[in-house]
Amino acid sequence: MRITISGPPGSGKTTACKTLSEKLGLEAVVFGKIFRQMAAERNMSLVEFGELAERDPTIDEHIDSTIMDIAKANEDIILESRLSAYMLSRNSIPAFKIYLNASPDVRMSRVGLREGESLEEATRVTKEREASEAKRYMMYYGIDIRDLSVYDLVVDTDNLNPDQVIETIMKAIEGSKCL
Repeated sequence: MRITISGPPGSGKTTACKTLSEKLGLEAVVFGKIFRQMAAERNMSLVEFGELAERDPTIDEHIDSTIMDIAKANEDIILESRLSAYMLSRNSIPAFKIYLNASPDVRMSRVGLREGESLEEATRVTKEREASEAKRYMMYYGIDIRDLSVYDLVVDTDNLNPDQVIETIMKAIEGSKCL
């Protein structure tokens, strides 16, 4: 079974992806790590690299073609990225598509804690990153990432711990007969 996990920074995607991978015994590919590695290889911050990606479509094209290649080659995989659900839907590749969300306050707090930044810095950087991503996805693909209609499950993680998020996802997957 293919599963996609998407959502904004700080929503709990990576944590859910890792835990779901362990629970289901499926490989998980986290595309945010690839983006971060590409930025680090160029000695750039995520914001700087996002700005470069706004001018250089080959960055997103590389990541997104990798998503498609991996999805086509693996019927049993978890893909964590902002666009995986849209890409698979557009290419008629079946997957259970999950979107995790949280309020901006909760997300910024989580990002700040994870990155070792103040709340103010985490908010500034995350807002710049989200604006860059939204601009690129619309510009390159005509995708409005605020449109959640492509997802099979939308989970608000504000008041859920990671185990509760996984429990919610597992119930939805079992109910969909994807397992």
